Amino acid sequence: MQSLNPTTNDVSDELEFNRLLRSAAILVVDDEPGMRNFLKRALENRCALLEVAGSAEEAEALRLRIHFDLLLVDIRLPGLSGLDWMERLRERGVRTHVIYMTAYADLDMAIVALRNGADDFIMKPFRTEQMFMSMQRTLLRRQILRENSLLRLQLRQIQNDDGIIGESAGMVDVLTLAQRAAPTQSAVIISGEAGTGKALLARAIHGMSRRSGAFVSLNCGTLQPDRFEAELFGHVQGAFAEATHTRDGLFLHADKGTLFLDEIDCLPDAVQVKLVSVLEEGLVRPLGSTQSVPVDVRIISATTRPADSLTVAESFRHDLYYRLNVMPIKMPPLRDRGNDVQLLFNFFMDRLAAELRVDAVELLHSDWERLQRYPWPGNVRELRNVVERTLMLGELPNDSLQPQAEETPWSDPGYPLDWTVESVERAHIEAVLESVNNNKSAAARSLGVSRKTLERKQALWQRED
Repeated sequence: MQSLNPTTNDVSDELEFNRLLRSAAILVVDDEPGMRNFLKRALENRCALLEVAGSAEEAEALRLRIHFDLLLVDIRLPGLSGLDWMERLRERGVRTHVIYMTAYADLDMAIVALRNGADDFIMKPFRTEQMFMSMQRTLLRRQILRENSLLRLQLRQIQNDDGIIGESAGMVDVLTLAQRAAPTQSAVIISGEAGTGKALLARAIHGMSRRSGAFVSLNCGTLQPDRFEAELFGHVQGAFAEATHTRDGLFLHADKGTLFLDEIDCLPDAVQVKLVSVLEEGLVRPLGSTQSVPVDVRIISATTRPADSLTVAESFRHDLYYRLNVMPIKMPPLRDRGNDVQLLFNFFMDRLAAELRVDAVELLHSDWERLQRYPWPGNVRELRNVVERTLMLGELPNDSLQPQAEETPWSDPGYPLDWTVESVERAHIEAVLESVNNNKSAAARSLGVSRKTLERKQALWQRED
């Protein structure tokens, strides 16, 4: 392609355009075989992928299977018109870049096309150079919009220290709820699979709030039951054998701020009772003390279980649940976030490349398709891991993104058929406990019961023995 004015900027833009075109997937939609063949000959050796379709219906079938970066669409198509097809896509939230083509000098139609989200409009018949110029403008604009979007997301992360990246419908809903909840004093409970970013969202809510105190976090699944009260409420010297000095609890450290309780379903029953009292009265009494201390703490909690299932099977006190579940927010898994996969991948690529002091890796179109198809069982945490390995290897790892069958952490014990249900239940629970090194909280989560239920069964077995 020859530039009309070969200035330095023109040459630079043309080089960038050629680079973008080499990695672009393009779909041509035109009912004229001659036009399809003309564009196929002009483009197929210059872009990463080129597909052609003779109708909007055929194009939609291709679009559902393949991610396209740019669509070249004839406005007048048999059956569903190009304009109507694009309008339906826009209504569903699809924002693929599109250049319209038409043989009719219809200004009104051109205005409608541009209002419908077209990037450009080109009249038939046209020369190859005209189409390339239109594609250059569109792909360069697409690149600028992507870079600006990434910069805005990075700036927001620096300002709020949240790192919440996403433009999918599910994440827009999450951020809308977070923004509405942030200025209030109401408790928030965040549910979602491991690795979806629940802690980041909690920190973001605190960052957007008007609270002047610190953001303090505690993973309830990491503590032994007898350590919770001292950790949360503090203790005075001599309160118990190991209390060699007075120590403030996390509630006091979070005064005027936010206390984030992750894996809230692991809280022992005794601590749940005291937590209800603290939330009702706004007073904390350290272990061994006779005096209560006033605190102003907002609670944000999180769980990998559905929030409304916490009270099932005696796993959580109803009175505490209703105090914590004022504003429930569910984090969507990465597999349901569509193009957020590419957005997050690019975000981690830029940030980790700077941290590791290596060059960013440019992926092939087939690599992006692998990323989109993969179900991401580890969610955003797994994606970050894949990006880091990609930077170290210089390419997307071959052993990554391969679905693996779930492994059972214990083997089938092969219970005799003459065992009672109670005997099988006990053997199964003991096998689960052994698989998690006797961590009762982890075993209870795996079994789908509360720790209280598990401990009650163990006490019953001890009496029977």
